[in-house]
Amino acid sequence: MKRYERQIVLAEIGISGQQKLAEAKVLIIGVGGLGCPVLQNLVGAGVGIIGIVDGDFVDETNLHRQFLYTLNDCGRKKVEVAAEIVSRQNPKVAINQYSEYFTKQNCSDIISDYKIIVDCSDNIATRYLINDIAVAKEIPMVYASIHKFEGQLSVFNYKNGPTYRCLFPENERLEAIPNCNNSGVLGVFPNILGAMQANEVLKIILEIGAVLSGELILYNSLYNDFQTIKIQKSTNYINQFIIADKSIFEGGFFATENSLIIDIREEYEEPKLDLENIKNVPLSELDNFLNDIDKNQKIILLCQHGNRSELAVDYLIKKGFANAFHLQKGIESLAKISNDNR
Repeated sequence: MKRYERQIVLAEIGISGQQKLAEAKVLIIGVGGLGCPVLQNLVGAGVGIIGIVDGDFVDETNLHRQFLYTLNDCGRKKVEVAAEIVSRQNPKVAINQYSEYFTKQNCSDIISDYKIIVDCSDNIATRYLINDIAVAKEIPMVYASIHKFEGQLSVFNYKNGPTYRCLFPENERLEAIPNCNNSGVLGVFPNILGAMQANEVLKIILEIGAVLSGELILYNSLYNDFQTIKIQKSTNYINQFIIADKSIFEGGFFATENSLIIDIREEYEEPKLDLENIKNVPLSELDNFLNDIDKNQKIILLCQHGNRSELAVDYLIKKGFANAFHLQKGIESLAKISNDNR
């Protein structure tokens, strides 16, 4: 324990806090400008299991800000180099490597049993995917992004708090949003934001301080200007949260122990879903069925095409069921996805 004695001596941490860190499982998406300092700080703190996801290779243009890499590493996979370096820094930390980009096809397999996901990606499409799988798995998403000399930081989906889509509900014109490749970045800046992300991860694990949930920090490094804005949880987004993706479906969203999954189709409707935890309650009987159900219960409604389930969700929301969701386009969309992936 000598390695950690300077943080163990903190009253808020102690031996029990260090044990929490040793048992923690954190997934980092991207080991670039943000991901490198996040990884280094979590490894230094003694986080027990860390997954790193990145399909990119080290390039000389990375070196002014991604301090894990050297000129000799150019052309090598980032996750391999990063794992080698931090494993030498702290051999007690287990590093799981995923040398691929985070996609709809692999996200459920990769996220597995990680308890916190850190968004160090550099594109908006990946960020929405990270948000949605974090919501589906009911784990927090620690977010940061940078543009030139300005950065943002927040924690989404923490204890059912606001999500990334609550702040940015639209994902149109993704190609128009700049990243470091075309807008530039001062090397020190992502390291500042990455360290701040790591700080939020440690507070979540240790259950100390005030986690940055429901708030967004805006930081201008040129003028040392910090602003904090409040984020309201969008019931419009939450109530319309949809699953139309095979990987998330198979990855456990419907299988979560806290979900009540109800197929509101009639008995004669096909195809049947061969899942033990789905209850078949025809729409005409749904009202009576829910009489004894806690209104905080997460409920997922399924029908043939999504039309009846959408109407039913709206009805349940008006009745006070705050965590009601439905499958957009219905059961047939799952059948189509399954056929397309054969």
